[in-house]
Amino acid sequence: MLEILEPASIKVKAMLNVEVIGNKKRKRCGRIFRFKNFGEPGYPVMFTGPSFRENVSALLEFANLESSLSMGVSIWSFQLEVHHHPPLHIFLFVIEEPIEAALNRHCKHCQYVGWGNHFICNKKYHFLLPSKEALATCKSCEGCCDAAIATLMNNGKSQLIELQGHMMHGVFHSNGFGHLVCVNGLETGSNLAGNQIMEFWNRLCNGLQARLVILQLYEEKKNLKERLIDKFVLSCDRKVSLNDTSQKRGMELRLVNGVAHSAPWFGRWGYKFGRGSFGVTQSMYHKAIEAIRSLPLYLLTHHIGNSNHEIPIIFSRYQTLSDQSLVTLGDLFYYMLELKSRLPRETSIGASSNAMAETNCRWSPKRIEMATRVIVEALKRTEFRWISRQQVRDAARAYIGDTGLLDFVLKSLGNHVVGNYLVRRSLNPVTKVLEYCLEDISNVYPCKKVKENKYKITRAQLIKDIHYLYKYILIDPKPVIGSEFLSGITLASRIILDTKYFIRDYSGEVPLEVQLGSEGKLSLNCTILLRNNAGPDEYFNKARITYVNAVALNAGPDEYLPPYECIQLKSSATVNDLKVEVERNFREIYWGLRSFVVESSGNLNANGTEMVFGLIEVGGKVVLEGWCGDMMGMNMIEQMCENDPNIGIVDCSCGTKEDDGERMVSCDICEIRQHTRCVGIPNDEQVPHIFLCKRCEQEIVLFPSLP
Repeated sequence: MLEILEPASIKVKAMLNVEVIGNKKRKRCGRIFRFKNFGEPGYPVMFTGPSFRENVSALLEFANLESSLSMGVSIWSFQLEVHHHPPLHIFLFVIEEPIEAALNRHCKHCQYVGWGNHFICNKKYHFLLPSKEALATCKSCEGCCDAAIATLMNNGKSQLIELQGHMMHGVFHSNGFGHLVCVNGLETGSNLAGNQIMEFWNRLCNGLQARLVILQLYEEKKNLKERLIDKFVLSCDRKVSLNDTSQKRGMELRLVNGVAHSAPWFGRWGYKFGRGSFGVTQSMYHKAIEAIRSLPLYLLTHHIGNSNHEIPIIFSRYQTLSDQSLVTLGDLFYYMLELKSRLPRETSIGASSNAMAETNCRWSPKRIEMATRVIVEALKRTEFRWISRQQVRDAARAYIGDTGLLDFVLKSLGNHVVGNYLVRRSLNPVTKVLEYCLEDISNVYPCKKVKENKYKITRAQLIKDIHYLYKYILIDPKPVIGSEFLSGITLASRIILDTKYFIRDYSGEVPLEVQLGSEGKLSLNCTILLRNNAGPDEYFNKARITYVNAVALNAGPDEYLPPYECIQLKSSATVNDLKVEVERNFREIYWGLRSFVVESSGNLNANGTEMVFGLIEVGGKVVLEGWCGDMMGMNMIEQMCENDPNIGIVDCSCGTKEDDGERMVSCDICEIRQHTRCVGIPNDEQVPHIFLCKRCEQEIVLFPSLP
């Protein structure tokens, strides 16, 4: 969605003023990076820091500091080269947002994906590939980029963050948890395809080491104490979430790709079920996908064919094209999407001729078509080799004397389909000369009968067929007597559509360099337990359940602990040195722990002067206990977590107990929130001014009338 920096549009580059002048460090930061490699190890940095904070700081050393305003928001930029020929440059902005600059310190993305019981972090880092609209905002501002960025600020909140339609917007909390907020590819006018953006985001996540601690659940309760002590903090995973609401031509892509590939489109980058809305569980989601995918085509033909004649025709069309048997609905959708990825976009010369005529073209469509055929025949004689534009022009001049017409058609013909051929055009990176080549695309049709016109299929027809099956099988199958299973398809589709939150696990073994540390230091993985001021044995367990309380209650831990932080110490470090480092790290990361004090060595069971690495091996896991000086009670704990305590209690009939981002209504008596869909309020209707839940209505009815 950014402008191509061709000579006519160099003004964008000048507007952003990325060619920084000044001291040596600023000059070094003014370099241009390759987009396709940015984020890889060593490009621009090795990302060997022990935590997300160290890695993001190392990355920003290579950026241009665009704005560091008095209210504390800092903005950096990277200039990235997507193509050299033709030239295409884009910009990556990194915005450091401190908690003081946030309008709401609670993260709605954490709440919706089920991470609401995590501590609020001191900072967020927004990674933006901005939209054209964001850059257009800068155009009205003359002068340096700092002034341009300043126009995007409003009352201390960056409008650049709030703007919609960016090519990419990802955010990391300072503890490494991440959210991919949006991706917009070619369909929305971006200069980058969606898969290019996702590869870029994936490299950033791998390099910056997004991380999440997740506890395993225990069903068996015998020997619980031994198992909890054995695996106190059980696995340290690095994860990033996203909300998949992507659509194309009115189709929800997570449903189409779910039926075709058993996973959403983002699944190719490892994103899997994270959390379902409306009480949908992971088991329900996978069973719904399998139920639809395994539907036999003959069964659908038998029950729907008499009332909908188009569906059997579509089934037959693609069974004929395929060289393998298509048995189930999953087989059919998989084949159709694979075929779509191989078919070129229809840009026929006939359509181009009509468009030229409409724009007062001085040549008739007939002459343009004749010149096109001559050029294609000339390219055929080259036996599919690349030849220069001048060679093509000279070969065609033997038949077409009008050089203006030849120049016009050559300019318009690049990367267009003519019959069974694709006319390719490219700039030779060595000679800087335009070259043309002909590519036979008839092999994208695997069936031998493809040469017959009746078996050919265009991309437009394929998309139309996918949309038809989506509508009349997955979304709105017409009821047929004796075909009650069709209602099951609608129910399964609804479950898939109610699953929007997906999570990528970026976990992996800690690199050897991190375990051994740098400058002769060794590493430990540390987390904390919070203790109430009232006494040493009273723990805050509403936000997280400690192993002490779990054993006492004879129940397994089912919520999160603060994620481990990699703490580096000298080999001669004592337990007191460890306490100091843990205090410093957790104070820097979490807003509610700015006054955190470590009081005991937790599971080390040692005094302060003992050597740490005589008690635990390098890379081991340590849990330290402490308290916050300004912590007064449970209300403070609630304010420290991402779940906003002011949004009210959620208790819906579908089983939802937390805010999942869907539209809700609050009862005016008990103030309990429920989904509008679950209480029968359609999405196209406004929430009534006065609403009573069923329980309160029944209590009112049963309430004795006054005499």
